[in-house]
Amino acid sequence: MSGDWRKDIVDAVRDSIVTAAPGVVEEAKWRKASNPDGVPTFSLDGLICTVETYKDKVKVTFAKGASLADPSNIFNASLDAGTRRAIDIHDGDLLHTEAFEDLVRSAVEANQG
Repeated sequence: MSGDWRKDIVDAVRDSIVTAAPGVVEEAKWRKASNPDGVPTFSLDGLICTVETYKDKVKVTFAKGASLADPSNIFNASLDAGTRRAIDIHDGDLLHTEAFEDLVRSAVEANQG
């Protein structure tokens, strides 16, 4: 462990995205003084998701999340948004890797459809 649980979560999320979507492109966008590293974005045939780090959570926002099936109910944020859906991961939470990777694959399919 690196000592910062948020970095560990971001690394796990990144690994799962790369596993589920070979060929995915990661870019840092929206750099600003308060966040010089920017926001990691992941795309394959369109935006899949963004990963933002906050003091109390890591937020993974799926661009077309509202249109994705979520049989494992891992979306837990932005549930009322018209297009997006998000997963907030707090210190001590475990990422349901299989369900997360299924969502990533679904997001890629939505981009291709």
